[in-house]
Amino acid sequence: MSSRPLEKSVRPRRQRSRVSLFAQGEPMIWLTGGGLAVALCMIIGLLLLIFCNGIATLWPAPVPQFQTSAGSVYMGEVTRAESFRSNDEKVRVLQRKLVRTGNYEISGEHFVWISDHDIKAETRPEWALVIERTAWGRFYGFPEGFTLGGDTVASTPEAAWEMFNKHHRAVSERREKIRELETHEIGRVNRRLETARLNLRTVELRDGKDSPAWQAEHAKFLETEKAVTAKFATLQEEIVRLRAENSRYVLNLKTAQGKAVAMPLSDIVRAYPANQLSFIGKAGIYFSRWHEFLLGEPREANSEGGVFPAIFGTVIMTLLMSLAVVPFGVMAALYLREYAKPGLIVSAVRISINNLAGVPSIVFGVFGLGFFCYFIGASIDELFYASSLPNPTFGKGGILWASLTLALLTLPVVIVATEEALSAVPNSMREGSYACGGSKWQTIKRIVLPRAMPGIMTGMILAMARGAGEVAPLMLVGAVKLAPELPVDSIAPFVHAERSFMHLGFHIYDLGFQSQNSEAAKPMVFTTTLLLIVLIFLLNLLAVRLRSRLRRKFVSAAF
Repeated sequence: MSSRPLEKSVRPRRQRSRVSLFAQGEPMIWLTGGGLAVALCMIIGLLLLIFCNGIATLWPAPVPQFQTSAGSVYMGEVTRAESFRSNDEKVRVLQRKLVRTGNYEISGEHFVWISDHDIKAETRPEWALVIERTAWGRFYGFPEGFTLGGDTVASTPEAAWEMFNKHHRAVSERREKIRELETHEIGRVNRRLETARLNLRTVELRDGKDSPAWQAEHAKFLETEKAVTAKFATLQEEIVRLRAENSRYVLNLKTAQGKAVAMPLSDIVRAYPANQLSFIGKAGIYFSRWHEFLLGEPREANSEGGVFPAIFGTVIMTLLMSLAVVPFGVMAALYLREYAKPGLIVSAVRISINNLAGVPSIVFGVFGLGFFCYFIGASIDELFYASSLPNPTFGKGGILWASLTLALLTLPVVIVATEEALSAVPNSMREGSYACGGSKWQTIKRIVLPRAMPGIMTGMILAMARGAGEVAPLMLVGAVKLAPELPVDSIAPFVHAERSFMHLGFHIYDLGFQSQNSEAAKPMVFTTTLLLIVLIFLLNLLAVRLRSRLRRKFVSAAF
């Protein structure tokens, strides 16, 4: 036998197949998951920014008093602080505060920047009052006394504050009574006279001034004018009496610079000693401001007061828009999906609908102004409101034209969503209906539409969300800076579709870019934005609940 050692058998090394990393799928999972995480972080961060700033806006802040090295004295609420670079080589970075000093009629400015380097002393005076007024913005000062009918009845801060709390509620009630008389009662009197004038003008246009009908109507007009004049004089006397009574109550104040100010209680909406408030007291002021914000009317160029007219206008416009866009969008989608034969024209229509979704919203506003206001509205005025011309009734921006303009804007969204919902209904259901003897319309009405309703509701939700936040078209077709008269009231015909209205989106734009006092309005931008988001969420929540009920009823329609 051979003495050579046995050679070990060497197996060939197995070649590993080279597979692309992207072919395994894990990188794409991480990439798509990371994209979702980034999107969620951006959305949550934006909502947290709006929520935190919006919630904290109405919380009362303390009122410090600053004495600078130059001898100036400032008192007010610190709205924010920031760092800035100094020219001094020893101190490169300094801090400064933006102080809301108010007292605009005295100082000519609402805010003052104060550098920490210039502050010589900082205190919190016990009797520093924050006074929210009907005009001129906030006032910061110290109570010095109280005057009643020209006689001084209090000469110390404690006694003056006690007298203020004793009489302010009654004075506020009389101020609201005056406002009720000026806006509603006198408004009714003027409306009665205007109605009589329009009736006379209508008879004049129809029969001429020499006709017996005009003579009879003119006699009625003179009688109405006499009664209205007497009623107007009575209301004016009542207003003068209430104002004279309110003028008796005066709070004597002194600014931080020592200037004396006599402020009638009728000018004061709310006042409180900011540095004496407990947590319960601050909470009371906070909820009082929220109550005014949600249910009151704006004042001080929309930077103070409430936004109830804007809330009401936003809700009514969104509902009118939904009532207009959903039926037309569903009918258009039904025709394209169920009736129209595929071809060049149908393809062109679908392409046009998809392209229409990308048209800038301001273009729809220009179209609404030209078509709805100047064409349809002017035609309505000539046919039914000729006596009011040249003053337009429907030939101008109003909530009806704004709703129809936004309905056109959101129509592509509803059509596309409805078409997708109709295509998701299985054809076997249609064939079963035909086999049982159902007609085309019976099949659509009883089989297709009920099962496509959740998808149709999805389109309506998307349309509501987009329409409620649009601003650019509304600036041309009805939204205004201030419209305290609501489109719905107790005056016949009760629903006034021709009236201009306030909108929360336009209100935010006005606060942020058109306000005279932008710094004072900046916190209200966050609060109004938060309110708009909550309002859209509630409207969408109602639609989502309705969609969920329909989806549970027709489980097979879920897609």
